[in-house]
Amino acid sequence: MMLSPRERLLAGGTVAALLFAVLIFAYDGQIKAWRAAQTQLRSRQTELRFRRMLITQRPAIEARFARLKDLMQVFSADKQVDTHWMGLMNTAAKRNGLTLINASPEKETLVGDVYEFPIKCSDFNGSLDALVRFLHDVQNEGVMLDVRNMTVAIHPQNPALLRGQFTLYCAYMRESARPPESAQE
Repeated sequence: MMLSPRERLLAGGTVAALLFAVLIFAYDGQIKAWRAAQTQLRSRQTELRFRRMLITQRPAIEARFARLKDLMQVFSADKQVDTHWMGLMNTAAKRNGLTLINASPEKETLVGDVYEFPIKCSDFNGSLDALVRFLHDVQNEGVMLDVRNMTVAIHPQNPALLRGQFTLYCAYMRESARPPESAQE
């Protein structure tokens, strides 16, 4: 059987397309795995660069931590701290005209040498000015208070007011967690 040049070209193209499709199908998993490995390699290289940068800055970071640690409040190991921190938060809110409707303390956690005590305020109302002044007061408390996870929206009944929620993290140390002054020297 004789094939014309046009039929041979068409048959060759069809065979080439079929081979290409088979190769793509056969090696698709390996190509995806290779791309995933490349992505993971880039991610780990970025993390390694970050960790190396932290290692080079370790003395400065430790010196800053030592200065900040001296500013932190120290409570006895058995003292409940919720009333202290809730009082500070409520005082700052009242002083600035922010209404805290629902604030509840959560469980303290130990992070290194420092304890963190979160207070979840699931509902607050106030003007933008009151909120900004409240956040400014919290910031000026020093290293002890940090507002995280804040959401703010316009109050549905009064567009002049804001409504939202936030979590206030209070950092402090316990007497047993702080080394004695003579041991630091």
